[in-house]
Amino acid sequence: MGSLQGQNVVVVGGSRGVGRAIVETALSEGATVLAVARGAADLKQLSREKPRVKTLAADATREAAPDPVFAALLPDVLVISAGALAPSAPVQDQSWEDFSANWEMDVKASFLFCKAALQGRLKPGSRVVLISSGAALSGGPPNSGGYAGAKRMQMFLAAHSQKESDRLGLGLRFMALAPMRIMAGTGVGQGGITGVSAYLGISPADFLASMTDVQTPADVGRAVVTLATGQAQGISFTVSGSGLAAAA
Repeated sequence: MGSLQGQNVVVVGGSRGVGRAIVETALSEGATVLAVARGAADLKQLSREKPRVKTLAADATREAAPDPVFAALLPDVLVISAGALAPSAPVQDQSWEDFSANWEMDVKASFLFCKAALQGRLKPGSRVVLISSGAALSGGPPNSGGYAGAKRMQMFLAAHSQKESDRLGLGLRFMALAPMRIMAGTGVGQGGITGVSAYLGISPADFLASMTDVQTPADVGRAVVTLATGQAQGISFTVSGSGLAAAA
């Protein structure tokens, strides 16, 4: 333990679910951690339970969102874990607002923070990890709207950003990490389990029983630490119950 000793880690979307697991893992590895989220109540709960964690209430989709975040703690490791619930209706029953929810949240937050990093806001050697999804590789279920495309765009964005960092000589590292299975006990995961099982006409318990090699939020946290400490080469990765791997 202690692989992030002396490092500043900022987790956008860090108050609940996978984001919180990343916060807790980074904290256990000796990092100074800032959790950023929109929900003040969840941040207060996190502060009570993990008093060493710094918190900041902010909307990561606002154009100037990186300003208060970087002012609160300039990261050596920046993790974008913020994300909207995927739609849970057949595509023909969705509005454009429903369909594009993950583009307006997951992709926009990733774009704004990658943009700020490429504009010289982070020091050389800093690492940026975008939390994607296995749906980016599988396409996801038919009732999930633009979710899979949004999560795939995060992989493309990490690759585009890395090319720009290399071209400009910024010395930054950009990566995307895709948890491969829906995770019970997280807001996004529970929403997905409810929506997909209803769409398939089976019980949530039966849907969960059909899944194998399922990772936990703690597995995602450990995978982020591995990426943040430079123990894996590449840009896009997956994490499952079998561990961390390069994305196919």
